[in-house]
Parts: sequence; structure tokens; C-alpha cells
Amino acid sequence: MTFDIIEKFPKHEIFRLTSQMSRCSVSLPSNISEGSARTNKAFSNYLDISLGSSFELGIQLLVARHKEYINAETLETKISEWQKMTMGFQNGLRD
Repeated sequence: MTFDIIEKFPKHEIFRLTSQMSRCSVSLPSNISEGSARTNKAFSNYLDISLGSSFELGIQLLVARHKEYINAETLETKISEWQKMTMGFQNGLRD
């Protein structure tokens, strides 16, 4: 979904906001995938990294919306929901 959005950004953003958003959106599932093959403690750390990327992506969406590149309230809501679910899952690993 993120890649569909950033394709429409101005060309001068390709090495700035577009690049950052692309890396964050790939980092989210990549860290979860990598961590899933580890112990619960290590997996929790990978979830932390993934959550950090999600908060970073959320800020980048705010910047993109401020610059009027997007109207992404729906995507921001999905990120927030994803963060809550991931934190809940992470808490379950610690119990």
C-alpha cells in the first residue's frame, strides 16, 4: 500500500521522503519475519524494531500529508491498529 502512495510523490522527494517511507514499510514485515525464527525474548526485540519503524512511518505520513502529497488518514489509522495488535502480541510473548 505504501508503495502505491509514494509512486505519486514529486520526483524531488525520491531520495528524501520517498526513500525513507519505502525503507520503513519494508522493515515492518521483515523484522517480524526474521524474529519469528528466534526465541520469544529475541522475537520481542525484533517486534520492538518493527514497532519503531511503524512509528517512523507514521511521522513520515504526517509530513507527506502536511506537504499535501497525500490524504492518508486511513493509512495512519491502519498503522495505529497494527501497532496496538503488535504490542498486544508482544505482551503475550513476555507472559
